[in-house]
This record gives sequence, C-alpha cells and structure tokens, in this order.
Amino acid sequence: MNERMKLTRRRFVAASAAMAAAAILPGRARAADFEYKMGHSSPESHPFHKRLLEVSDRISKETAGRMKLSIFPASQLGGDNDLLSQARSGAVDFVQPAGLILASILPVTAVNGMGFAFKDYPQVWAAIDGDLGDYIRTQIAAKTGLVPMEKRWDLGFRQITTGKPIQKAADLAGLKLRVPGAPALVSLFTALGASPVSMQFGEVYTSLQTKIVDGQENPLSVIDAGKFYEVQKYCAITNHVWDGYHICANGASWSRLPNDIKAIVAKAFNETAMLERDDLAKLDRSLQGELEKKGVTFTQPDLGTFRDRLRSAGFYQEWRDKIGGEAWALLEKHVGKLA
Repeated sequence: MNERMKLTRRRFVAASAAMAAAAILPGRARAADFEYKMGHSSPESHPFHKRLLEVSDRISKETAGRMKLSIFPASQLGGDNDLLSQARSGAVDFVQPAGLILASILPVTAVNGMGFAFKDYPQVWAAIDGDLGDYIRTQIAAKTGLVPMEKRWDLGFRQITTGKPIQKAADLAGLKLRVPGAPALVSLFTALGASPVSMQFGEVYTSLQTKIVDGQENPLSVIDAGKFYEVQKYCAITNHVWDGYHICANGASWSRLPNDIKAIVAKAFNETAMLERDDLAKLDRSLQGELEKKGVTFTQPDLGTFRDRLRSAGFYQEWRDKIGGEAWALLEKHVGKLA
C-alpha cells in the first residue's frame, strides 16, 4: 500500500469515528434551521432589551432549537432609521420601529404621536389595543413589506430635558433640541418654535455634553438609561407624545417560517409585550425621584400654552391631512377633538 492510499484510508477512518462519536454524544447542540437577527437602539440596561432577550430564549426553547433569534442592542447594527431600511431589505429579520420612526415611510403610523393627544395610559391602550391599533397594523402589513405582531411594546410618554427650566411653550423658542429622525416630532417642535436637530441616539450624550444641542426629548426610562442627567439638569414633564414599538418581521423571513414556529414567535412577542409594559409603568413611578437624587430639577409646564401654539401653527390640520381621515377619526374617538 503506497503512502497516498494510507493517507486516504486514515482520513476515512477518522471521519467515520468522528461521525460515530457525534451520534452518541449526549446533548450535542444541533444547528438551528432558522438563524434570524434583530437590532434595536435601546441601551442594554433598558427593560426593552432585557425582555427581548427573554423572547429570544423562549423561542429557542419552544422550537427545540429549530430557530435562533440573536438580539443586537445599542445601535450595534445601526440607528433606528437604518434598521428600518435593513429590515425592509432583509438584512435583518426583525425590527422594532416606533410609530414615529415608521412614519418616515408610512405617515399613518405617526397617528399616536400627535402632540398632547393622549392624557394617560388607559387612553393609550384602549386605542392601541383596539380599533386604532388594528387599523395601523393593517396598513403596515399592506404597504411596507413588514409583518407586525399584534401587541405594541411600550416606549413611553416623552419629556424634555434642557439646560434651563421650561415653564411654557415660549421657553422653547430657538432652542436646538435633538429629536430622532421622525417627521412628526420635527414638525411638532418646529411648530412650537424650537429648532429640532435630528440625530441617532448614540450621538445624543456627546452632543449634549459639547453643547451642539441645547436639549433632547425622550421618556424618563431612556433619559435614565442614557445617563442624560449627567449633562442636563432640567426636565419638563410635558408628556407631549406617547409612542411604542411595532415588533415587525421582514415579510420574506416570516414567510419562510413553518406555521408552528410562527405561532411560537408571535405568542412570545405578544405575551412578553405585556410584561415590558408593566416594567415601564413601574419604572416611571420611581424614576422621577431617582433622577431628582441625581441632580435633575423637574418642572410642570402649562400644557395649555403648548396646545394653543400647535393649533395656531396648523400642526393638527397638517397631520390630519397626512394621516388621513379614517385614522384621524379613530384617534379623536379616543382622545377627543384635536383640530
């Protein structure tokens, strides 16, 4: 037998032994049939990310390893608008655009972001878990190439942080205020007399620190997680907009999943959404006191001055025309007359 034949035989024997060992090794992990990715912009410390990790674990366990969903936080795969584009192209399989971000391609999803529309969470969930939410999801599925899950995850009511106290709408005049790349928020603060500056979340802290912008607006949970209290000492409790995350799948990625896995994934996202809502509610109840201990001074502005300014600037009329009469009527059914 020559050396080449010996080498070939050795390889055959080695390969056979490896296959036999693999067959008898207990608990050997099998490769997932579906390996999917999801990116988002929230910090790792935020309840949103922690609950997404639970969804990932649940999907892996309940599909017996057939599906793996990897979660990438803190804009590791890009900012909110980048991720939305990636999800539509299939570069990522799941994405969580807030309604105001999704409005860059589908204006009707900004309907929940009309300034000072919702007064509290009972109003929000009645609309978003009811007819208004049903209408929005139908539009997303029909016009974006994305498949939305049934339940929205909470992002929260948004507040304004600045280097000076805000007591009325006029105090925003000329203020360079960071907002996400969301058309409705840019329009809102333009109407209020501020100078909105759009930038990705990862740039906000440094921009506040170096005075590139004078302030920013976000829910308290994000203000805390982003440590903005280190560079902003005033927070106005305006509750100017409520927004929540649409958990969406790329249409082609969703279609590839067998029906039993689709059911597991949808149930995991929808049931965990309710837990994340509770997380945010509990967090909001404690955060103002905690942020005060960190040096933040809170103000309670006269919200009537903000609404009056928006009406006189034509903000509500402009967005009623963009959103459409059907969605606007559903919104006003829950919150009362806006325009």
